[in-house]
Parts: sequence; structure tokens; C-alpha cells
Amino acid sequence: MLRISQLRLSLDEELDCLKEKLAQKLHIALEDIVSYEIVKESIDARKKDDIFITYSVDACIAQEERVLKRHYRDVVKAKKEIYPMPKKGVVGLMHRPIVVGFGPAGMFAALLLAQMGYRPLVLERGECVEKRVESVNAFWKTGMLNEESNVQFGEGGAGTFSDGKLTTRVKDLRVRKVLEEFVRFGAEKEIVYQAHPHIGTDVLRGIVKNIRKEIIRLGGEIRFETKLEDISYEKGMLRGIVANGEYIPCEQMILALGHSARDTFAMLMERGFPIRAKAFAIGARIEHPQALINQAQYGTFADHKRLKAAEYRLVHTASNGRGVYTFCMCPGGVVVPSTSQKGHIVVNGMSEHARDRENANSAVLVQVHTDDFGNDPRLGIQLQEKIEKKAFEAAHHTYLAPAQRVEDFLQKKTSMALGNVRPSYALGVTLANLHDILPDYVCEAMVEGIQAFDHKLKGFAMADALLTGVETRSSSPIRIERKKENCMCLDIEGVYPCGEGAGYAGGIVSAAIDGLRCAEKLIEVYTYDAQKEECGL
Repeated sequence: MLRISQLRLSLDEELDCLKEKLAQKLHIALEDIVSYEIVKESIDARKKDDIFITYSVDACIAQEERVLKRHYRDVVKAKKEIYPMPKKGVVGLMHRPIVVGFGPAGMFAALLLAQMGYRPLVLERGECVEKRVESVNAFWKTGMLNEESNVQFGEGGAGTFSDGKLTTRVKDLRVRKVLEEFVRFGAEKEIVYQAHPHIGTDVLRGIVKNIRKEIIRLGGEIRFETKLEDISYEKGMLRGIVANGEYIPCEQMILALGHSARDTFAMLMERGFPIRAKAFAIGARIEHPQALINQAQYGTFADHKRLKAAEYRLVHTASNGRGVYTFCMCPGGVVVPSTSQKGHIVVNGMSEHARDRENANSAVLVQVHTDDFGNDPRLGIQLQEKIEKKAFEAAHHTYLAPAQRVEDFLQKKTSMALGNVRPSYALGVTLANLHDILPDYVCEAMVEGIQAFDHKLKGFAMADALLTGVETRSSSPIRIERKKENCMCLDIEGVYPCGEGAGYAGGIVSAAIDGLRCAEKLIEVYTYDAQKEECGL
């Protein structure tokens, strides 16, 4: 098989033209192309007057060696990328493995364990996605928060109420496994090869439900509204856990908590788990008209039918040495209330599959280092909580989000009125000065970053663009230390800290990859016989 790159289609050429372009590039007849498969698709908009779509394809062709001898540029020999299922170990388990948390990391860990016959027990503190959607919608309409089931907690994790973005810079065969599983359970097949794939919150909810059903079909068990309360270990080895007051014996547990499980982090610290503080980021959501972003990225082609809502990703290093960057950009999306604690305000972004809402939004985040709060992991969490509480106070002790026009933020003054950008935040906003809520070093870097981004994307610093705060949950402020060779907790055998909450991922795909990695490590050493456990052997 050959991999052929840099195949171009204009915006007015249909995908069916790709085969002809392939034949032309290789100087072969159409009938010599036995089959081909797209492996990458991306939009090249570097020149606004000449936007095109580039493809890489894997092709089986007649007389392959003859073509290779011609040494065509962008043509190399390739192999089919297939995720290798792990080989089972031989150490017998007395009890089935437990997965705590059913976000992307826990979900893919549980799926792989189920596919390999381990019948995992999954514990998720939040509700199943059907009930969770009802709880989240109730909060967005009335301000009545369910602290155990919300945007942060519940089936699918925080990513269920997001853009469903599947981009990652990780080069790993597990990426293919993750994307193919998403397709198998309901996503469009194009996500496997798109440069910036996304699913959308509306489609993702159905996929999450289908994965749950598959795990159960394969012998796994999922207990929703079940919270991990304690962990028992002796001589550095896991013995069991307590969940909803019930003691459950186990020897192997994948701990995929998510980045907002602050009460569980506290319990782990009390139990002596090796946890250290780690850097994270803080900022606010910025909203622009999606039409402005389309125009800035695509110029005269902004309304072309082949181009979807435009995206951006911007990075700047501020004069105070901190990185400023946009994160989780949601084209045609909304800013959503995302707290998991009463008396706190947290925002995030969300898009449906169509990405057809009026505004684009993205987090503008600033790096926060451990030197800013100290090496005690509790202090990073306390900093997040302090900012979230200040936002709640700025909103007069309501869940209205504090908001500020960009022009006013740059001038450090409270907005007196909204401009042309209408806020999409479901519970409404209250005008405030984010300089009174966020740390000075964050605001200084944000001001500089927004101005720098305006040079890269025309209109980013438009006067009426709206900042809505606060975004504090982009990543975990702690890391649960684990061994590199087997992903087990540094001092406690049998526990696999996993995903975003443990500090090893940042986003849906990287979290899912880490879930697969931890499940693989377990599978490679241990085996499980359900009949033996049922018979008490």
C-alpha cells in the first residue's frame, strides 16, 4: 500500500474527483487504482484568495513497486494502522477489576476490559446521560444545582457537555482505536481522517449511551449515582473500596476521577496517596460573532458551502513569562454554566454537531505555576475555589456569570452596558470587572494576549466581544504519582491513576488514550475468570 500526500481539491471540486487526482499524480490509469482510503483531510487557508482542501490517502494500486521506483514526491510505502489488542497475563484475579469514573478515560478503560472478557465494575458518582441531561437543563433554567450530577459529573464526563472536540497532538495508535470506536457507536466516519474532528454534544450523548450498552452486553456492570468514599490497602496493596457505604473487595482499580472531584482528592490525600501540585490555567470565555471568525479565517470564501464554521487556536507568551492561549474553541456554540459546587461560578464552552449558533467562543487561559500558590496540592484547589467564589459574589450571590466587554477589560473598567455581541450563557450575565475577580498576573497576561491575538486574527479584540468568567476547570491542579512502566500508583499496588483528574491527560482523546493505556497494563499482567469469583475460588 502507498501513502500519497498533498492531493489538492478546490472548494468547488467534489470528493469524487480525488480518485482522478490520485491517478494524475502517480501517472497511472484510473483502473490501476484497486482501492484507496482517505487518511487525512485538512483545509489550507493560508492564502485567503486561494483556499483548498488537501488530502492524504492510502492506496492499493497495480504495479506498486514500479510506481515507487519513480520516486514521486509525497509518495511513500505505508502499512495499515491497526490497534493491537493486548495479550492477557497469567496472574489470576479473585475479583473483577473496578473502574471509578465514567468520563472518556474510565469509559475507554472499561470498554477495553469488557472487550477482553474482564467484566469490569464501573462506579460513576453522577447520573446516566439521560437523567444527567435533565439535571443539567434544570440548573441552566432555574439555578438549582445537583452537586453530584452536573456538567462535571456523570456519564461521559465533562466532555459530554462540550464541543466534542477530538483533536490531539499525541502520535499513538490508540488514537485510531478511539476514533474508530466513536464511529462504531454513532459518530460520522469522517472523524477518522479530519484534521480537526468533532462530534458535538448532541451526538456525543447518544454515543456515550451506546458504549455503556456495549460494556453491559459484554458482561460489565455500571453503577450510576455511586460515589467512591474510601480506599482500603495493606502493605502497599489494594484490598477494597467503599462506595455508597458498601465495602467492595478488589485487587485492581482504574481511578479515572475527572478534574473536578475535589472531595475525592481530599480523601486520597488523607489516605496517604502520593499526590503533588501541578501547574494549570485560569481565565475566561471570549465570545465573538461566528461571522467575524469566518471572515477572518476564510476571507471572501467565508460563506462557501464546503467550509464549516471556522476555528482558531492562538498562543502568546506574555511579558511576565506566562503562556496565554485559547482553549476548547467552540465554533457556533454557547458558553455554559459548569460549576459542580454551590456558591461557585464556572464557565465552559459547548457546541452541537451543526455548530450553527450565532457566536463563537473560546477560553482565553493563562498559565498558573505552582510557585503562585505553593507545593501543597490543596493550595491549587483552594486558589480555584477562591476565584470561583469571588465570581459568585460579583454576581450578587447568584449564578449569573460576571461579564465584561473586551474594550472595557483592556481599559480595566466595569462595563456599563452590553454591546452587539449577545451573551449565550444560559442563566444570564451580570456586568462586572474581571480584574476584581481574577489574579492580577492572570489579567495582565490576558490583556497582552488578547491584543497579540488581534494581530493574528483580525477582530479578536473587537470592542464588543464579550468575556464571561470564570474558567478554572480546564485541567487538574494535582497529579497522582504513578510508575511509568506499569501506570500503577507510586506507593499503592493495584491502583491505576488515570486521565485528566490524575493529571495525565487534557481533552477527550488524550483521556481516552490514557484509559486504554492503563487498561492494557492491567490486562498484560492479570487474568480474570468470572466463574471462579462466583464460586468463591
